Amino acid sequence: MKTPKPLSTGEETFALQLRAEKLGEWEREYQFDKTRKWRFDFVNKALGLAVEIDGGAWSAGRHTRGAGYTNDCEKLAEAVILGWLVMRFTTEQVASGYAIYAVKRFMERK
Repeated sequence: MKTPKPLSTGEETFALQLRAEKLGEWEREYQFDKTRKWRFDFVNKALGLAVEIDGGAWSAGRHTRGAGYTNDCEKLAEAVILGWLVMRFTTEQVASGYAIYAVKRFMERK
């Protein structure tokens, strides 16, 4: 049995912000590709919107090193091919309120 991914501070904070702002139905850890088993941190299916929260931006984390960054580029390209709109934020952007602000602005335009 696969061990679930540990919950990050950024993801937990963003989940709280979504609930506080009452921004509709969101799924966490949504698997959008069955073959590669790629997942999004958050998905609003009604909007076709996915949100990724990337930790470790300042600590040479997976998302900022060569192989991890390359894999992220492939994942996001495939997501767009499948019709997803993807917004990507750092933990710092979640903490500052920018991430929820950007999602709200997107939703206001829909």
